[in-house]
Amino acid sequence: MAALLIILVALFFAGMGLYGLVTPARLVAPFGLTADSPTARAEVRAVYGGFGVAVAALLGFAAFDVEGIRSVAAVVVAVALAGMAVGRIVAGLVDRPQRFYPVWFYFVVELVLAGMLVWAAAIS
Repeated sequence: MAALLIILVALFFAGMGLYGLVTPARLVAPFGLTADSPTARAEVRAVYGGFGVAVAALLGFAAFDVEGIRSVAAVVVAVALAGMAVGRIVAGLVDRPQRFYPVWFYFVVELVLAGMLVWAAAIS
């Protein structure tokens, strides 16, 4: 069960990462951002694309408990996701987004994925 939870989160990161690498402008458009220069696209590709693919790979190793990293890797990624969710809470307090999507939608996604990883670590 732990491996399945981790694989599901890895698939999310892989999808986000590949999407960010291939179509960086489309990935950030829902947030009102534009990636209209080579520098901006490089940043999106690095932060959303490369990081997402790297996290997916780490979680892939964790799913199969390579070298006994399952619990530690799951908790580390869960903490990163929780940190992202905290950033969205700050945005909610300071900027008061008017719509559920994308800010609060991804807040929920981040909390759910973090919870899945904590659960996976606990049952490992």
